[in-house]
Amino acid sequence: MTHMIVLAGTAEFNTPEGRDACLSTSAPLQLPARTDEPGCLAYYFAPDPVVNTRMVVWELWQDEASLAAHFQHKNYRDMGAHFTKFGFLKGDFKKYRVDHSEPVYDETFTPRADFFTLNKQ
Repeated sequence: MTHMIVLAGTAEFNTPEGRDACLSTSAPLQLPARTDEPGCLAYYFAPDPVVNTRMVVWELWQDEASLAAHFQHKNYRDMGAHFTKFGFLKGDFKKYRVDHSEPVYDETFTPRADFFTLNKQ
């Protein structure tokens, strides 16, 4: 059985301007990951609205093989090099294996923290 993988984390930059410049020039690097790499379901980098030197990274991969291929791809190397141009200091990135997904809201549009569809299957 294969599982989707969520990669989530943060990247810290030495200045707010460095973070903003990195983000504002990264679309040409983010788009190829989304369009050219099989198994890339989401590839998203955004400014943290509270910490002005932090970037939030969120990726969704179809499976372990697609994430492994991404780590060998030119897009991955190019994005890493791009970060260093703008004062990248450190990152905190984690990957999560997804064994189940379901809606946040039930049929009455009530938000649910429990996995309410698991027992119905």
